[in-house]
Order: sequence, then structure tokens, then C-alpha cells
Amino acid sequence: MLDFMNTEIAFSSKSKKELKNAYMLYTVMKYPWVVKLGKYASLIAIKIHFPLAWIVKPTLYKQFVGGETLKECEKQIHHLKKFNVKSTMDFSAEGEQTPQGIQATFKETLSSIDYAKGNPDIAYTVFKPSTITRDEVLCKASEKREEMTIEEIQEFRAFKERFMALCRRAYENDVRILVDAEDYCFQDAIDELTDTAMREFNKERPIVFATLQMYRHDRMPYLRRILDDSMEKGYFPGIKFVRGAYMEEERARAAIMGYPDPICKDKKTTDENYDAGVHFVMEHIDRMELFMGTHNEESNYKLAALIDQKGLKRNDSRVYFSQLLGMSDNISFNLAHEGYNVTKYVPYAPVRDVLPYLLRRAEENTSVAGQTGRELRMLQIEMERRKKETK
Repeated sequence: MLDFMNTEIAFSSKSKKELKNAYMLYTVMKYPWVVKLGKYASLIAIKIHFPLAWIVKPTLYKQFVGGETLKECEKQIHHLKKFNVKSTMDFSAEGEQTPQGIQATFKETLSSIDYAKGNPDIAYTVFKPSTITRDEVLCKASEKREEMTIEEIQEFRAFKERFMALCRRAYENDVRILVDAEDYCFQDAIDELTDTAMREFNKERPIVFATLQMYRHDRMPYLRRILDDSMEKGYFPGIKFVRGAYMEEERARAAIMGYPDPICKDKKTTDENYDAGVHFVMEHIDRMELFMGTHNEESNYKLAALIDQKGLKRNDSRVYFSQLLGMSDNISFNLAHEGYNVTKYVPYAPVRDVLPYLLRRAEENTSVAGQTGRELRMLQIEMERRKKETK
């Protein structure tokens, strides 16, 4: 029976020392002022080129990152597979958007796709579109394309070529690739290219996956349009669902720029929108594939029940559950133990380049209602259980 409170299964992959380290880290992240101070200090350290690895690697990095390189991630990948959990390779460097930095990220993402080829332990690869162009170009291409300069048009054309090259490499390697969702001001251009890539590369099965942030109230109509378009043009959409990551920024920008707030009015509406999207794909699973990324226990329970109700095999390759490395192990490992398909996002990059990602993870655990408390409670229950076992 699926039970996310089963800590013995949830933390079966962790040693006693790893449990204690995780508990200490989440205890620190419980205090927003500590996280804000750490972020401020880290940004200063980056500017003055102060070495950070000595403090970051044994703490945040160890909890949330697989390694600095694909090779370093192998130990984590193999470890997860022992517990029936696959990996999704995520090059999470967020360096300066210079031509050199953009090209380096593009090449490393290609390498991650090549690395995943034929590897049964890797379920997907992923890329963040804004890391292979400049924010200004992506924003203008989405909102004010008619105002783009010749240079910006050329940059956007180069971005499209990189975008499609990643999807083409995934198609050639038979590796599923997730196109991450981004800020509202970037998303129209990303949606347009993702649609194009799905039409080209998803003729036989889903290879390219669109990511829908379901805290946006326009995502259900977009999902229906994707299905209609796929039936008309003859392809199979891949859909990844997340709730969303930029709510405060989105609402602030909408107020400043004078356009309607794109975000659902409250959490309840977001949850309903999210579950409606998942249910829609499951109703059309003969034509679509589903990647459900969430740390929300209720949504995970609902999808697990829906799989059983529809009479699908729990390991049906068209449906995957996913959580981030280092978070919500009670969900990931209990789902995997019950035979469902589970993948962990495994970020990798050098410490300095992955720091923005790590800071977001710390802020997310602080700001998401109850997230840190849940992690601490589960860890504490398991530590006490193991203590009783040894008596």
C-alpha cells in the first residue's frame, strides 16, 4: 500500500550520517533570515572571486547536486537505480549570458543527451532555454518581436538553431528531452519553438516535452490546443507539469507593465488547475505522455490512484513521477517501491556555476508552505526509528 509516511522506505538510500547531515541542513533552512543572509554573502563572494567550494560542497551541494560533471554523477545515478529510481540529467550552470557561456552550456547539454543514449538508468534529459541565449532577446522575441533590431533578430535565429539542435540530438539518440518553463515574459517564444520541435520530432513517440506551469490560468486552453494540433498534424505530445516557480515576480511585473496577472488567484485554484491538467493527459494517454513534477503529496496520491483505476501497469513508460534530488524522498522512494516510474532531477555543474540553482532550492524550501517542516519531521521520525532498532 502506498504510504508517504513510511520513513523506512523513504530513507532506505541514506546512511545514519547522511540522515543527520540532511536534518542539520533543513534545520538551518527553516529560518528565512539565514537563507537571505547566505544568499547575500554568496553573491558577494562570487563578485570578489572568493572560494566557496569548501563550505558549499559538504552542505547544499551534497544534498541537491549530483556532481560537477557527468562522470561525477555516475555514483549518484547508480545509487538511485538500486532503489528503482531513474535520473533526469540537468546541467544547471547559470553563468553569465556571454557568447562563450552560452556556447559552453549548449555543448554540455549536447553531451548530457549523448551520455543518456542507451542508458537504462536515465529517463530524461532537460534544458533551460534562457541559458542558451540572452534574457533580453528571449523577452523581446516573446513580447515585442516587431521592435527587435537586426542584431537581436540574428541572436534569436541562433537561439532557435541551438534549441532545435538539442531536440534533434535527442531524437537521433532516442532520448526524451524536457524543455523547462520560464518567466511569463519568455514563455511565448519558448512555447512556439517547443510546438515546432514536437511536430518535427514526435512523429513516432514523444521525444520533446513541453513544460506547463499550472499556476498560470491559461495553461489548460494551451494544453487543449496542443492535443488538437497533434491530432491534426500527426504527432505525439510530451507534457511535463509543474505548479510554477516565479509567482511573486510574475505578479509584480504584471502590475508594473500593466497587463493582467497571469497567475491563478490562489493556491486552491492552482491545485485544481494542476490536477485537471494531469487528468486531461491521462484521459488521452493513448496520444500523449506525462511527466509529473511535484512535491505535493496529494497530487502524487491522485495520479497513483488514477493509474490503478485506469488499469495501466504501474511501470507504464508513458507516465513518470518526478521530484528534485535531495527533496521529498518520502514521495519518490515510496512510489518507486510500489512499482511506479520515478525519476529524480539530478543537477550537475561546478560549484560556482550551480550556486544560483542551490540558492533557489534553499529559498524554495523556506518559502513553500510547510516544505522544510515536512522534511524535518520525516527525517526525525526515521532517525528515532533507527535508534529504537539498535536498542
